[in-house]
Amino acid sequence: MLNVLRNFIAELTGEAPARRFGENDHRLAAAALLYHVVAVDGEVSEAERVRLHDLLKARFGLDEEATDDLMRAAEQADDEAVDFYRFTSVLKSQLEEIDREQVVAMMWDLVYADGRLTEFEDNAIWRVADLLGVSGRARLRLKKIVQSGGNAVEMLVPPKE
Repeated sequence: MLNVLRNFIAELTGEAPARRFGENDHRLAAAALLYHVVAVDGEVSEAERVRLHDLLKARFGLDEEATDDLMRAAEQADDEAVDFYRFTSVLKSQLEEIDREQVVAMMWDLVYADGRLTEFEDNAIWRVADLLGVSGRARLRLKKIVQSGGNAVEMLVPPKE
């Protein structure tokens, strides 16, 4: 909440830095949802934070600085959001089905980074997947892949020729 107030005052005074990731940037929308799912249980573990950084860097081909900026922007966007629709509408309009499934796969990957799944995390993924148009069958398939030690994200990436 304090960050929101600080940013609001900075914008009013013209001291706000230019944003690298705009409101309609699918990378920010995905990162905010991913951040939300690790923070929904009230605690972001170091393992979850490191895994989120690694996933964002690999998925979007970012360097360290850009990944750090995206993580900060995602945390701020999640703090300011009142619901998931702000992010899911961007993803649904800009991404193909396989890419939306990849976002859900990344969510499963993150929630298991600390070795446990809470009911809050499970519920958040269910709600986001539904808003993204990812079927219940696909959501559960991705969950099982991650639970069994597989990497759901890599399985969804089409092989390079």
